[in-house]
Amino acid sequence: MIRTEKLTKRYGRFTAVDGIDLDIQPGEIYGFLGPNGAGKTSTIKMLLGVVRPTAGEMSLFGERSSPDRLDLRKRIGVVPEKHPIGMWSWMTATEYLQTFADLFSVQNAGTRIERLLDQVGLLPVAHKRFAEFSHGMLQKLSFVRALLHDPDILFLDEPISGLDPFGVKQIRDLILEENREGRTIFISSHILSEMEKVCHRVGIIYQGRLMAQDAMKTLLGSLTRDRDLIVELEEASDTLVEHLRSLPFVLSVVQDETRLIVTVPKSGDHRKRLLKSLAEQDTAFLSLQEKSFSLEDAFVTITRDNVAKLADIAGDRDE
Repeated sequence: MIRTEKLTKRYGRFTAVDGIDLDIQPGEIYGFLGPNGAGKTSTIKMLLGVVRPTAGEMSLFGERSSPDRLDLRKRIGVVPEKHPIGMWSWMTATEYLQTFADLFSVQNAGTRIERLLDQVGLLPVAHKRFAEFSHGMLQKLSFVRALLHDPDILFLDEPISGLDPFGVKQIRDLILEENREGRTIFISSHILSEMEKVCHRVGIIYQGRLMAQDAMKTLLGSLTRDRDLIVELEEASDTLVEHLRSLPFVLSVVQDETRLIVTVPKSGDHRKRLLKSLAEQDTAFLSLQEKSFSLEDAFVTITRDNVAKLADIAGDRDE
């Protein structure tokens, strides 16, 4: 659905996007993740044909894309980070959406508008001038407008920015529902915890470079070095802690009163061995759980390593 090769965008001497290769398959929810200023929005603008690449190639739906390919662009829906009000401010939400429905020749537009507004909780304000909408309401309205013409690809740039927890859940549910219907969704965001809940695959961009791109489970698994087992005890003695540290499969033990964080190697399942050792010490434990490696952990690991590499490169150049 989306493919780029060495896609690059420079603004003067500044390189915003540095030769990235993307490959998004039909039906995927693809998370394009990175901090503010990493190059996410510049990449999206190139894919949408809003700005021309400095170098590289890109294709949509298996066909080479360019700003002139309006036939490809009309198969795309877009939710920008900030909803433009501009000349539309005098319109009600329904009037605004009907205007875009007319532009795209949407069949049964009234019914579709009403259903989409209801899905995001905006039906009660359908006839209110949207210039009076809050940022969160505008974000939802933008989402509805992007879905009106039933696009094949949905581009979302920070789709949950400014939403309260209930609004975040509404948008999350809508993303998942649209994907179940077969829609390919490209999400650009820096809110990693939320993206972890919906994305099939992610790409992490940092300082314009694509640092990693893989299925969520594979990416997290490849970056996990060790495993932390969290043990809650009725009582933890110094003798017990020293005993656990002496076990051949234990890398370290950190004690916080009656809570122990036992680090073990990534390979193998050491929980049974740990429980057996606790039982042999006649220790009453309340729970045992494994600390999961999150997308945020992965992002920090990747970007931290990258900063070190960039520093080494800069040092070599100085020498």
